[in-house]
Formats: sequence, C-alpha cells, structure tokens
Amino acid sequence: MMPGPEEWEVIRLSLKVSAVAVGLSLPLAFALAWALARGRFPGKVLLDALVHLPLVLPPVVTGWFLLIAFGPQGPAGRWLEAWLGLTFLFRWTGAALAAAVMALPLMVRAIRLSLEAVDPKLEQAAMTLGASRWRTFRTITLPLALPGVIAGAVLGFARSLGEFGATITFVSNIPGETQTLPLAIYSALQIPGAEPQVVRLVVVSVLLSLGALIASEALARRTGRGGHVL
Repeated sequence: MMPGPEEWEVIRLSLKVSAVAVGLSLPLAFALAWALARGRFPGKVLLDALVHLPLVLPPVVTGWFLLIAFGPQGPAGRWLEAWLGLTFLFRWTGAALAAAVMALPLMVRAIRLSLEAVDPKLEQAAMTLGASRWRTFRTITLPLALPGVIAGAVLGFARSLGEFGATITFVSNIPGETQTLPLAIYSALQIPGAEPQVVRLVVVSVLLSLGALIASEALARRTGRGGHVL
C-alpha cells in the first residue's frame, strides 16, 4: 500500500531537512577536512577530536548542547534571531541543524581522506609551471577530490535521514514541523494497530538510506579506480 498524505508529508519534510543539513554543513566540512588534511598547527589533534565528538557522544547529549547554544536564550540562538530572524526551537530549521551536526563528522572524514589521497607531486608540478595556488586548487586538487566530496555529501544526506536522538531532544516531535521519518516511526510504534504505517515508513526509510549508501559507495569506487582511494 502506498503512503498516505500524512506519510508523504513526513517524507517531504525528511528530504527537505536532510538536503538543508547537507547544504549547511558541506562548506564547513570541506574547510575542516582541508585543515585536518593539509594544516600544521597547534591543537590539530584537539580539533580532530572535537569534529568527531558527535559520533561518540549520546545523541541526546548533542541535542542538549544544541538546546543550550541555539535555544531562544542561548548565545548563538539569541544572536541569530536578533540579527537574521532565524529560530530553531520547535522548527524544522532546528531539525536541519541537528542533522547537520550529526552528519558533519562523516562528511569531514570522507572529504579529508579524499584530499589526502591527492598526489602532492601533481600540485607541485602545476605550481612549478607557474600556476597560482588558487588555480592549482581549482584545476588539480578539487577535481581529483571531488568524488570524495560528493560521496561525503551523499553519506551526510543518508545520516541526516536517520537522525533521531539529537532532533527529538532539541526540537521535539511535532507533526508537520519537526517530525521526520525516524520520529514518525517512533510515534507510530506507540499507537496500537499502526503496524501498517510503521511498515510503510520503514520501507521508505530503508530505500532512501540504501540508495544514498549505494551512491556513496559507487563514488568511492570510482575514486579508487582513478588511483585515489577514499
């Protein structure tokens, strides 16, 4: 049986939240990956640990930190609302922020490994021939690392689709506003006789996540065939 209107709304919101989450975190993920792959600076090990911290923290702890920082009385939340009109608490934007934070470590790792796989001799040869650092980055480094960047984005999208703990802690479970696929499945499990709805949502969730993972693996293999292994 096909999903009903309410279930399609959940799917639409989940795709929207995941897409915005990846869009928010991709530039930051690339900058962090570049710093970790190419940078030499004090505190690099600490930065690496902080970037990957959401992977090992309980998601509810991450959600609590987001609530403290981006809630109406939080330092970041108060500033963003005053200057940009952005609010996160009990809004889909908060769900996107939570998903972005949880997906960031996976994206950074994929992009970092892709950047580290780029042969420095190619970059050195380009600069020896007179190319500027920016041109070398644009014509050599970025094209070679691009499959890894795309794979990281797809992996981040898949992770965002499955985000639950930080989201429900930060923005609650509000139908039509913050209720993404995992939250909708959780809610349906609490309702007697809602097993068909659970099955439909689970199938959709599995198909979307599986498709994203297959796409990420295909990009990783393509990079590996080119001599640059993720």
